[in-house]
Amino acid sequence: MRKGFAGARREPAVDDGTSEGVSALLRGRSWGIEVALDGVDLGDALAELESKLSAAEAFYRDCEATLRFGETAPSASELLRLQALLSGRNISIRRVLGGAAIAAAAEALGAPFEESVLGAPAPSPRREPRRSRVVELSESARSLKADFDGARADIASRRRAGETSVRRLDLKRLGGDEAPALRLVEAAPGTLYHVGTLRGGQSLQQIGNIVVVGDVNPGAELIASGDILVFGRLAGVAHAGAQGDSEARVRALELAPTQLRIATAIAAESSARRGKKAEPETACVRDGKIVVVPCSKEESW
Repeated sequence: MRKGFAGARREPAVDDGTSEGVSALLRGRSWGIEVALDGVDLGDALAELESKLSAAEAFYRDCEATLRFGETAPSASELLRLQALLSGRNISIRRVLGGAAIAAAAEALGAPFEESVLGAPAPSPRREPRRSRVVELSESARSLKADFDGARADIASRRRAGETSVRRLDLKRLGGDEAPALRLVEAAPGTLYHVGTLRGGQSLQQIGNIVVVGDVNPGAELIASGDILVFGRLAGVAHAGAQGDSEARVRALELAPTQLRIATAIAAESSARRGKKAEPETACVRDGKIVVVPCSKEESW
């Protein structure tokens, strides 16, 4: 036997009017439920209605209901019983449908009455047409609109005069008859951003700079041709200036690498630094050796 998910809510079956032997039908509508009491014995129908509502109290509570009667008006006792069934579950009566004889019953229930033909579907509730809203522009918006209108008018006048909307440089005025030659420019190295902890065994490599927002655990590796910046604890291997740039630097909120490289210089964590209070620090190369200074004093280096 298969079991369902714990806590899943199962909605009760709602009659669609096709079940045989059913005296009171509950039909689901977009606005609530419709209780069909036409063409049936009202006493049996109320008993069936009570059974269905009791079987799913929480589902039907606080909803709206439309009551559909036939041509025969219910008795006073039947109306009281029906009203008790609905009000006891906080079900409000949206409207009452039926023949002309049902108007008095609707008045007794305190609900709007609509005369309908037996067997006709309940009309959908009318929606009021959406009213158009008049939106007034603010002073800044009106000014911006005027600017756009002026720009469009200027473009239109240029086109009528045979001019393009984009002005081109007059090379003769600039002192040359030929356009300047284009040349290739080497693109600047990019920066790799990584958000999150870098765990042991993970590696980031970048031609350019590396920025890590998080910790770099022991066993993790950072290799960059430019600078390395860690907004966290750097406890792995860091190699800045990997293509020989000795001006590259390594910065971290807590600098405690197992191995540190800048260009060709290499340094390892010393036991003397392990007990030192953590603070933002910068590692750079001076006289061929890697030195570490507080970020606050970096400018003096």
